[in-house]
Amino acid sequence: MDTPARKLVIACGALAREIAALRRANGWTTLDVICLPPELHNRPERIAGAVREQIHAHRDDYADIFVAYGDCGTGGTLDAVLREEGVERIAGAHCYEFFASPAVFAALADAEPGTFYLTDFLLRHFDRLVIRGLGIDRHPELQATYFGNYRRLVYLGQAPKAESAGQAQAIATRLGLEYQFQSTGYGGLEQSLVAFASLPRTVQWRA
Repeated sequence: MDTPARKLVIACGALAREIAALRRANGWTTLDVICLPPELHNRPERIAGAVREQIHAHRDDYADIFVAYGDCGTGGTLDAVLREEGVERIAGAHCYEFFASPAVFAALADAEPGTFYLTDFLLRHFDRLVIRGLGIDRHPELQATYFGNYRRLVYLGQAPKAESAGQAQAIATRLGLEYQFQSTGYGGLEQSLVAFASLPRTVQWRA
């Protein structure tokens, strides 16, 4: 019997725990994952180049490559790079959309445009990425600058723990926002990875 060809997922580091859980649950032993730093979201103009570097570095080692990023603020430059490289990515503008599904996210956004979203990852790292990352710990007056136009916080939970809702509620209270919880599971991330792991290779690398 032929050995199954190995495949690679190049992912945002904010999805690392979710992808690892899906990989274990589905027994994807021939699926490897490389995660880029989640801090790239603070400099989205660097995402496309970082993804291209990983594609070039690993193309010869894998039968197929998939990118687990939304557009994530790249303004279409990530899609342009992936078209050039012959690689597909998960559909959606960002993780909020593909976790919740386009229809549910659109409904949330229409109901309250001034919504700040949390995922499980952002909930775990809120102080590091938001409070310290944006300098609010050093300059508390910046909180009003960053969050003054928000009215609501929606926690999109992938696999929340017993204490997660309370932690999210506390963040909403800290920011002076209304709170809402929306269970999403792994949403489009799971659907995309199941399809990628299960299907035979269809992409032909471009010279």
